[in-house]
Amino acid sequence: MSNGTPLGDFLRARREALKPQDVGLPEYGRRRVPGLRREEVALLAGVSSDYYIRLEQGRENSPSPQVLEAVARALKLDAESADHLNRLCLTPSQRPHGRGETDVSPQLLRLMDGWEHTPAFVLGQALDILAGNSLATALHSGFDAFDNLARNVFVDPAGREFYQEWERAAHSCVAELRAAYGHDPESARIAEVVGELSAESEEFAGIWRLHDVKSKSQEGKHLRHPDVGDLHIAFAAFTVNGAPHQQLVVYQAEPAGPTAQAFEALRASATEPKKARANANT
Repeated sequence: MSNGTPLGDFLRARREALKPQDVGLPEYGRRRVPGLRREEVALLAGVSSDYYIRLEQGRENSPSPQVLEAVARALKLDAESADHLNRLCLTPSQRPHGRGETDVSPQLLRLMDGWEHTPAFVLGQALDILAGNSLATALHSGFDAFDNLARNVFVDPAGREFYQEWERAAHSCVAELRAAYGHDPESARIAEVVGELSAESEEFAGIWRLHDVKSKSQEGKHLRHPDVGDLHIAFAAFTVNGAPHQQLVVYQAEPAGPTAQAFEALRASATEPKKARANANT
């Protein structure tokens, strides 16, 4: 994924995304590298240049909370990115145990199966589809496989037709994967997914290098299914108790609206309920 350290890669990307005028510094002459210089970040954070350089180079592994707060301010990180910065500094022993669970509890499976009018599915930490009810499977029937959201967005030919706001979906997908990476930088599954998608999609690789971080939002989506047409949905994502790296995602339609009618048509076509499983982990 990178030859540097997770912390150093993140700091470098966020530094290079800023311009001197973004942080109130004058810009003199032509710059050989994009963004701020390391010395400028150090000045803004109130630390020595040598100390900040050690942070980016991975030679300083235990910065204090005060230093991290100062660096976050200097790089103009939002709250979620600042939390990500702090997570990258955790040692393996400080991270939650039981990472990357792929088994979905029977109770959750029964709950989703009972939602006949609502697509629902469970995501793993690398955006693998661990389980889905029959309506979720029918909704994604245009894809070659309903097994990984990032692969659906970037690699599957159906992705650009299905996600009508593809650019937003692409950036959101990568930012969610970055957030998951911050919780578990040593995850073999995340590394596998990122490696595969980087090799298959230049667009994924470019967005991944931005180091943008954002957990799954509650914004609406505009989708287009090959059989039932345009869908305007609201969705919510919930952390699964007992499996903190799993998320339950629920799509909803305005009652009695066109999307609700489209869901009914999809439900009628789903004659054999199925549960999608991420075959990469079996």
